[in-house]
Amino acid sequence: MIKENYNVIGVMSGTSLDGVDLAHIEFTIIGKIWHFNIRETQTVPYKSEWVTLLKNAISLSKTDLERLDQTYTKLLASIIKNFISSNKLSEIDAVCSHGHTVLHQPHKGITLQIGNQKEIAHLIDQDVVCDFRIDDVKLGGQGAPLVPIGDKILFSQYDYCMNLGGFSNISYSHNNVQVAYDISAVNTILNHYANQLGLSYDDKGGIAKRAIVNEELLTELNYLEYYKKNYPKSLGFEFVKEIALPLIEKYNSTTEDKIATFTKHIAIQIANALPNKEGSMLITGGGAYNTFLIEEIKRLVPKLKIVIPDSKTIEFKEALIFGLLGVLKLRDEINVLKSVTGASMDHSSGKIHKKII
Repeated sequence: MIKENYNVIGVMSGTSLDGVDLAHIEFTIIGKIWHFNIRETQTVPYKSEWVTLLKNAISLSKTDLERLDQTYTKLLASIIKNFISSNKLSEIDAVCSHGHTVLHQPHKGITLQIGNQKEIAHLIDQDVVCDFRIDDVKLGGQGAPLVPIGDKILFSQYDYCMNLGGFSNISYSHNNVQVAYDISAVNTILNHYANQLGLSYDDKGGIAKRAIVNEELLTELNYLEYYKKNYPKSLGFEFVKEIALPLIEKYNSTTEDKIATFTKHIAIQIANALPNKEGSMLITGGGAYNTFLIEEIKRLVPKLKIVIPDSKTIEFKEALIFGLLGVLKLRDEINVLKSVTGASMDHSSGKIHKKII
């Protein structure tokens, strides 16, 4: 589908389990330069029972996972359909959906994003581009991160693009090659402990700011094996459940102090990840609203200009870029870079499910 203008919906569900992000986007290519306009947006929060189901999906049997996939596909379809209807959207080229990651073990050749069943196209009566990670894993890649090609195409004016979501991930160009990888857990840990205090999240980092850092725990966190690995590398909820949380729980700190310690840990690992501590860095994702975390990053890299964009870009950048990945797939153009995933080749990844006419 080669043309100059595309009208798509980007759909993203992240590991922080905030809900489903939907963005109506108009893409235009003029010459070889892509432009975008984020129109209507919405985040549909998960009901508590869905948060529990998705959080525990990693422990399900194959049969139960397949059942969950079917149920989640129907849930996602209803959310997308309502978004289209309530915003009176028409002439949509495609719905470009990431689905929700429940298993990510690329070293075993496994990655599973539920909600990408073929029937979703029929349920929403739209063409759907989805399942972007599995092809990369088959080619020996990590299946992640996928956002960097969007950073390269849409946000090249910044030296670094940083997303602070369930995990932190960075993207930048080095010798004209795009480099990107997951740095550490972020909201998967912070929200876990905020939930123990009866809160959804640590608002503006207020808890972390008032609490005390456990220096011994901080040191142990900073020496985790993952941080010694060279990129390409990526993280999944398995890292949180099997490594990070058990380590934190060894310490008899208050919940507030655990939040403070991990917030400082996030900032340290971000600073460590920057090969050059100068230039500009765009920060998006829910963590961009964590004022204290941003202050900690600024304190560690004072010569770096940190840019916090408008709220639509902060909250819907991943949905925006999955929209772009879908458009590139429709054009049969490269949408996954081997330099960031470790795959054997650059490729055009994803499945196209056509609506039934």
